[in-house]
Amino acid sequence: MHVVIMGCGRVGSTLARSLEDRNHTVSVIDSEPDAFRRLGPSFNGDKVTGFGFDQQVLEKAGIRRAEAFAAVSSGDNSNIIAARVARETFGIPQVVARIYDPGRAEVYQRLGITTVATVKWTADQVLRRLLPAGAEPDYRDPSGTIRLDQVPLPEKWVGQRTVRFQDQTRSRIAWIDRLGEGMLPGRDTIIQEGDLLHLVMREENAAHAYSVIDQGPEGED
Repeated sequence: MHVVIMGCGRVGSTLARSLEDRNHTVSVIDSEPDAFRRLGPSFNGDKVTGFGFDQQVLEKAGIRRAEAFAAVSSGDNSNIIAARVARETFGIPQVVARIYDPGRAEVYQRLGITTVATVKWTADQVLRRLLPAGAEPDYRDPSGTIRLDQVPLPEKWVGQRTVRFQDQTRSRIAWIDRLGEGMLPGRDTIIQEGDLLHLVMREENAAHAYSVIDQGPEGED
C-alpha cells in the first residue's frame, strides 16, 4: 500500500525505511529539506517539502492513493490538524498521530484518531520494568476498561489446561510465548514450564486474576 508520513525526524525516517523494507511505497513530508538526509541514500520514496496539513502538499505526496497516513512531527497541533485533514478531507482509513500531551491524546483517541502519546508510552515502558508483574499492563484500551498483561506463570500452574486457567482467573489467553515462538492455545493446550502468557482481562478483574495466579489452581482438573 501507499503511506504518507508527515515528519522526517528520527521516528518518521525510521518508519519510512521500515515500510519500504516491507515493500510499501512511501512519501515523506517535512518543512525542512535538510531533514530528508535522515532517510539515507537507499530510500526510494518521494520527499515533499512543505506542511502536512496543506492539502496541496498532501496531493503532491499522493494522498489520494494512500491507504494510511502518519503524523509524527515534533508538534502536537500540526500532527492533529494534519491527521484530521487526512481523515476528514481525504477519507484515509488508517490515520495515526504522535501526541506528546497524554491528555490530548485521549481526547483525540475518542474522536477516532489513533494516537501515540510518546511521553506516557515511554513512562509506561519504564514502569513495567520497575514494578512487579501485574502492577502495570502492557496495554490498556482508550476507555481504560480492558488491559493486556504479560505473565510468567508460577510452577504450580505447569501441567494445567489453559481452559481451566482462564475459567479460574476470569481472563483470556491471547497467545503464549513458548520456546521462543508464539502460539495460540486451544481447548486441550497444557501449560508448560517456561510459558509466558499474554492475558486479556477487564481492569476491574486484575486483582482477582493475579490472586488466583499466585495461589495456584483450585479443585481437581
